[in-house]
Amino acid sequence: MKLLLLLAVLSVGEGDNSARVAGRAGDNVTLSCHYNVTTNGFLSVCWNRGTLSAFKCNNPLIAVDKLRVREGSRVSSRYQLLGQLHQGNVSLTILNVTETDTGPYGCRVDIPGWFNDDKHHFDLTVDSAPQTTTSGNSETSTMQTTDTHTAGHMNATETVLSSTFSSIIRPESSSLTVAVVYVLFGLIVSTTASGAAILVRKWMGLHKVRQQQQLNGSVQFSLSGLQSQSRESVVDNIYEREEDVNTVVYESCP
Repeated sequence: MKLLLLLAVLSVGEGDNSARVAGRAGDNVTLSCHYNVTTNGFLSVCWNRGTLSAFKCNNPLIAVDKLRVREGSRVSSRYQLLGQLHQGNVSLTILNVTETDTGPYGCRVDIPGWFNDDKHHFDLTVDSAPQTTTSGNSETSTMQTTDTHTAGHMNATETVLSSTFSSIIRPESSSLTVAVVYVLFGLIVSTTASGAAILVRKWMGLHKVRQQQQLNGSVQFSLSGLQSQSRESVVDNIYEREEDVNTVVYESCP
């Protein structure tokens, strides 16, 4: 009976010490929880949705075994422990909170010994995100612009969409045009260079043939000149010998 009365007193006392935390839908909210590593070493911790019981987390969201998250303890990826666990920072961050996250939460640090657990209670309130509204002047101007168009013309919405689409397409078209121009220019340059190289090779070949022909002509001319000179010298020698013979014969006659 005394034990039950003590537990009831503990529960009432803990519920009265809840820290109030406010957030807005769509934001990330952090519930702060720390323990002294120097005094207690690395401990086990659990986070609970709802009021903490006397001995455990009866509706756990995530739990830590010393320096790592307990496998299978995380009920949603929205619940994260982003603090330095080795420094005793076991604060809970709830990502992208909604109005359904409103309510009590509890952080339970398991300290060895009877009734030594360190319990932190939080009362989270999540407000709805503010709705953005357009000004009345803009809506009136848009309606007047739409009414002034005739049936054969585009309305204001179509004009906005067309201009937006054009602004998106034009840079791409310009880029494509520039790319095509560069490709064509490259093809023209490469073709021109190839044609010039072919013409140079052909001209050099013809030049070599002409030089060879001129060289052959010079050699033939030189050979024919030598042959004619040899023939003339032979004939002269024959004539000279005939004259010598005639002279000898004439002198030998009485």
